[in-house]
Amino acid sequence: MKCEWCHAEGAVEVTSTVYWELPDGTRAIEITDTPGVHCSTCGMEYQIGKVIEELEDQLLLIDTKKLENTVVYDVLMSQPRLLKKNYFKF
Repeated sequence: MKCEWCHAEGAVEVTSTVYWELPDGTRAIEITDTPGVHCSTCGMEYQIGKVIEELEDQLLLIDTKKLENTVVYDVLMSQPRLLKKNYFKF
């Protein structure tokens, strides 16, 4: 896999803990076991665009008041949505 930051070959898929601000700006939450990429060449650890988009859409479409301060990625992504999709994305 090629690193999106330094473009070196050898980046690997990992899971990591990330911190995300809720769409309403009231607080940030810790999301564990989030899919990501780690590059041993530059040391960068990041999430690919698809994961970021899915995570942000999910946080926009669920009742975030019910979330604990720490949540596992798969548990977050399985939360029931208030809307079927993000109708504000063009």
